[in-house]
Amino acid sequence: MSSPPAKPTLSAPGSSPPPTLNNSNSNTAPTTEKPATTSPSTASLALPTHNLPFTSSKPWFTVRSTGESGRTGFSPKRFSKIILRSSNPASRAVNVLWPVVPVAIAIRYALPEQKLAIFVLHYLAMVPCANLLGFTGQELARKVPHVVGVLTETTLGSLVEIIMFLVLILRKDNGVDYLHIIKAAILGSILATMLLCLGLCFVVGGLRRSESTFSAAVSEAGSGLLLTAGFGLAIPTVFSHSLGDRLTAEALKSKALDISRSTAILLIVAYLVYVFFQARTHHGIYNDIFIEEELRDTDRHEELKLHRLTFTEVIVALVLSIGLVTLIAINLVDKIHFLVEERHVSDAFVGLIMLPLVEKAAEHLTAVDEAWDDQMNFALSHVLGATLQTALFNGPFVVIVGWGLGKDMGLNFEVFDLAVLLLAILTVGNFLRDQKSNYLEGVLCVIVYVAIAVAALYYPNPEHGGSDHGGPSAPVDAPH
Repeated sequence: MSSPPAKPTLSAPGSSPPPTLNNSNSNTAPTTEKPATTSPSTASLALPTHNLPFTSSKPWFTVRSTGESGRTGFSPKRFSKIILRSSNPASRAVNVLWPVVPVAIAIRYALPEQKLAIFVLHYLAMVPCANLLGFTGQELARKVPHVVGVLTETTLGSLVEIIMFLVLILRKDNGVDYLHIIKAAILGSILATMLLCLGLCFVVGGLRRSESTFSAAVSEAGSGLLLTAGFGLAIPTVFSHSLGDRLTAEALKSKALDISRSTAILLIVAYLVYVFFQARTHHGIYNDIFIEEELRDTDRHEELKLHRLTFTEVIVALVLSIGLVTLIAINLVDKIHFLVEERHVSDAFVGLIMLPLVEKAAEHLTAVDEAWDDQMNFALSHVLGATLQTALFNGPFVVIVGWGLGKDMGLNFEVFDLAVLLLAILTVGNFLRDQKSNYLEGVLCVIVYVAIAVAALYYPNPEHGGSDHGGPSAPVDAPH
């Protein structure tokens, strides 16, 4: 593997170059080389010393301990101020919901009979908690190389989704098919990121410029992997439908489950290969793209004025956000049965629309802000990265966890869910083909997503204990 070419060191504007060291005796006049002239346009784009590209000879995974904070340790006052200020105006606006968090937790234990209020408050409370986790990922990403930073930020952003899936799969059956909701949430998360978030990125990018451009290396690899992921997710469902009249229900259920688990392992392997491709063997390509993208940030001068978290504060914020997200997710999932059984909201709408929107709130805000700042490669990397992580890792991971818990969690989806997923992948792939975007394409993506949401709202729940279209559902537990 060839290593990426070293980047030239950028001097601070107005500073004089260091003299060349001379190994001759002291009587010999030292010689200096004439510094290379720098054009005004290049100088204006020069990165500040504390934010130089990561070009150290250290291993690619080495963390820059000092980061960009310029201080060490933990300061509660600065910590709170930086978190509330957040990283962009959209995330800052979300922080007004922080008072809802203690109110939601208090009502959950003080007024347990107020089920609708508990669900609504916890649904709102999840947004600032997920935003904190996303902001923590951004702060940590600034302390590592660019490519590793994007992967780290995407992974931490997906923790909300992983926690939600684990909470759902650990729930005992109480009249709601939680496995069916997880399956819908897997595809719903992909659709929300790929259609709604990407569409909003195209819209806000088109409001400030006639066209936004992005790299072929980012779009082609992402769209190809999306199609592969969609094909992999479709295999168990196609198998169930093609052999539904040739096998007994029990044999079909067993074989579809085995295929789902095998496919889940293969998809996780595909994701690990993708991460290795992006972070190791082709690190130089993506690193150059992201460095150039950072220089295109239209409000970079404003971001450089913001204080950053220290590494210690990042760890504190990470522990705090994960704890809050887990608590909110448990209380939120606890009231899904009320929403489905008493308010007659369909499983499809809860899993396909409601849960993905709150799970992906932080990632969506980050990507939209990057598109607004003319950083479409960053936005596209977050959109495609989050989508691929759900399709190739998070979804298959919960199948493996269900396997270990003895639950019949598979990848045999409802035909409606799978059909809209494959059509969405083809639509988005067509928009990414020319490496250009505009607000029209964005509006079309959002309209398609709204149409799916309307259909999901009217989609009937499958018969409990079995699904006619999506394969077998979770078995009903014996009453206690």
